[in-house]
Amino acid sequence: MSLTWPWALLTLLVIPLLPAVAWWARRRRRRAAVRVTSVALVRVALPGRTLWRRRVPVALLLVGLAALGLGAARPQATVPVTSNSTTILLALDVSGSMCSTDVSPNRLTAAEKAAADFIRAQPGGSRIGLVTFAGVAGLLVPPTDDTDKLLAALKGLTTSRGTAIGQGILTSIDAIADVDPTVAPTGVNLDGGDAGAAYAADVIVVLTDGANTQGVDPQTAAKEAAARRLRVYTIGFGTTTPAPLVCSSSQVGDSPFGFGGGFGGGGGFGGGGGGGRFGDRNPRIIDEDALRQVAGATGGTYYRAQNAGQLQDALSALPRNITVTHRHKDIAAVFAGIGGLLVAVAVALSLWWNRVRRPPAT
Repeated sequence: MSLTWPWALLTLLVIPLLPAVAWWARRRRRRAAVRVTSVALVRVALPGRTLWRRRVPVALLLVGLAALGLGAARPQATVPVTSNSTTILLALDVSGSMCSTDVSPNRLTAAEKAAADFIRAQPGGSRIGLVTFAGVAGLLVPPTDDTDKLLAALKGLTTSRGTAIGQGILTSIDAIADVDPTVAPTGVNLDGGDAGAAYAADVIVVLTDGANTQGVDPQTAAKEAAARRLRVYTIGFGTTTPAPLVCSSSQVGDSPFGFGGGFGGGGGFGGGGGGGRFGDRNPRIIDEDALRQVAGATGGTYYRAQNAGQLQDALSALPRNITVTHRHKDIAAVFAGIGGLLVAVAVALSLWWNRVRRPPAT
């Protein structure tokens, strides 16, 4: 819990003064002596109160005043808030290695099916956009709630050279900024942003089967997302077992990494299972460390999916995470209501227990 006006807590200093004033008033009354003709009449006139009846109203009054003082400081609680107006940017890797057949029939087809199921499962009000990246990244479908348009776009994915994960993240940020005025585009320098601010309702989901080979470094792109409080969820898809590259003719863009010797007899293009290294890293093997760092830096989560079933599970788990954000909620009214109620009860009990009782008729 945080306080908007912490200086208002100074009003709580009044509370210990009240018992002090009451004590001082009792001492003054004791100095005065009143002569009466009959002690019995005084006993009849005085209310018959026990010790706890005298203390309960005082205790309620003090607690009520304390609650009102806290309410004056405008406390805020960080609470999870479910949002159906989330914008989700699904950034899909369409590099040539997505033709790998270690996932049947190939990684690209399995990813298309899982993404389609994910889109169909989203609640009403959510907007989904599609970004694809290979050597470059591009916005395939701007954020929309048109499910048919998104599904039609998934059926037309084609592969290309390279894997630009960082550029895919930056393109996703700009696509969100186009529909959400609270998110700044990548050209705006935010100097790291407000690390204590609540996360935006919008998120980015990156699905890739390899390592970044060109363009912006993923960690650099993650810093841009973190500055805008955009969470990035990353999914590493595929196994580490080499497998032939076989895509249908409709899935082939250009030859990835120099593999392939034309279209094979099965209507796809064949390729070997090795080669294609960039430096010391094989671009066809997932850079899990980089994906974990991207997710961790932005408040997202990294998922590992080695087959179609695990990919379905990873995407199915996302709605429970991405539709919940943490917001600062002003709870001053709660404290004010409780404080006012306690004060009212204290006054009511004091008046009731101190009411004048008529002596019994003789």
